[in-house]
Amino acid sequence: MQLLASLRNLWRIPTLRRKLLITLLILLIFRFLAHIPVPGIDRDTLTQLFSTSAFLTLLDVFSGGTLANLSIMALGVNPYINASIMLQMLTMVIPQLEALSQEGDFGRQRINQYTRLLTLPLAIIQSFGLIILLKNQGIALISSPLQIISIMITLTTGTVILMWLGELLTEYGLGNGISIIIFAGIAGRLPISLFQTASVASSQNLTNLLVFALMSLVVIYFVVKTTQAQRQITVQYARRTRLMPTSGGQLTHLPLRLNQAGVIPIIFAVSLMLVPSMLGNFLVSANQPVLQRLGTFFTVNLAPNSWLYILTYFTLVVGFTFFYTAVVFNPEKIADQIKKNGGFIPGVRPGTPTVNYLTYILNRITLVGAAFLGLIAVLPNLAQSVTGISTLAIGGTGLLIVVSVILETSQKVESQLVMHNYDRFL
Repeated sequence: MQLLASLRNLWRIPTLRRKLLITLLILLIFRFLAHIPVPGIDRDTLTQLFSTSAFLTLLDVFSGGTLANLSIMALGVNPYINASIMLQMLTMVIPQLEALSQEGDFGRQRINQYTRLLTLPLAIIQSFGLIILLKNQGIALISSPLQIISIMITLTTGTVILMWLGELLTEYGLGNGISIIIFAGIAGRLPISLFQTASVASSQNLTNLLVFALMSLVVIYFVVKTTQAQRQITVQYARRTRLMPTSGGQLTHLPLRLNQAGVIPIIFAVSLMLVPSMLGNFLVSANQPVLQRLGTFFTVNLAPNSWLYILTYFTLVVGFTFFYTAVVFNPEKIADQIKKNGGFIPGVRPGTPTVNYLTYILNRITLVGAAFLGLIAVLPNLAQSVTGISTLAIGGTGLLIVVSVILETSQKVESQLVMHNYDRFL
């Protein structure tokens, strides 16, 4: 209700109304381009492959719903997301990039430019891998190298256009452009998912349907609570003597989010879980009996509904959550910044004790956040095991993205409304 009230207030302001109309126009262009198919594809076989592959279905979520019909934007924003993750990791390793990231708006623009440049070769590589995968599955009806190159250029161009639309959304629209595009793709697939759920659930008993609906409500509740959850650490700044009378100490808070990593650990885990599945399909057709047995082991024991797959997937998500949180949040750097600004945590001495305290708090909340992300990742598999209904309408990862984007966009809308009211007051 608060979001609807904010949208009504936003429509009354000409500047913000123009941003909303630009956002809707760009999303309309994206959905139109997402329905232009790539030539030379067997649609029936493609649909059957997606209905039996949880990996491809999850990748379709991150592509914004463009991979399932293999449109000209089939790669979606996946290359851009991978490039952003790689730049974030390199920033922690390369001192020049770390110094550039601390140069304010100029540094952010330069890193964004590096991200765009890195997106292009990643899109070329991923387009080639996608074509080879579909060709081996008998889906891509292509034979000549010229056809492969033309489809690679088409898919790469689609990713570049989508990246450009996302940046236009960020600059002239409401919220983060890439996140809104992914949200639009998931929201566009939601009616189809609900229809599939209804058609499957019609043959199920009423108990399974009620359990499925209850699980959906519980997931939505905990996703909202976990996304907004923060641990506030009190920071006290010492008195500062100026030319005028002495000012008192300032009391602030250092917010530590329960989910510091977002959906990035799930992306990492999906990338690794793709390896044994693809390797198993390749080794099954090998001539060596040992390789055939190894491929059969991967294919059978790491099937999406197997408990070994669920346990491995959950463990990878938890491990990557701790790893990425450690990369993004550096307790030593935070403690050093607090000390340089004349601040301290009440009851904790500056220096090494502050680092140990922040590390202790971070490990505790990250454990809860990692367990939550792991549960969200394997939720569709658990839901299918309990209810027998196979669908992404309950969509752990998709639902996490949708809720995060809605909350982030509503906060930005609220802040812009407050700024407009403040300017009008002045």
